[in-house]
Amino acid sequence: VQLQASGGGLVQAGGSVRLSCAASGRSISGYGMGWFRQAPGKEREFVATIKRAGSSTYYGNSVRGRFTISRDGAKNTVLLQMNSLKPEDTAVYYCAAGAGLITSSLSDERQYAYWGQGTLVTVSS
Repeated sequence: VQLQASGGGLVQAGGSVRLSCAASGRSISGYGMGWFRQAPGKEREFVATIKRAGSSTYYGNSVRGRFTISRDGAKNTVLLQMNSLKPEDTAVYYCAAGAGLITSSLSDERQYAYWGQGTLVTVSS
């Protein structure tokens, strides 16, 4: 599976951005899909995952209630709608895909075999 993230850019605090992760090579219907982010000087952080079976969604504590992850099966794409953005949301956002994700370890990067190249989101105060 090849993943291509897009949609990043510069946005003011309180604004919204929608990121897209387009997959090619295989259908994402067989994979759990996640978003991670990495801010300058920090470790990569779990943002959200949507599982394959039943499309259950899970979020990191810092984004829960503000971000929404969803699938568009027709376009073989995963979306991340980001609302009420804060300067601390500034980071490179990566999409990832994994099969057989374990719910208790969704934040573990090792569960995701495929990664996109990242898209930068900058939130100005």
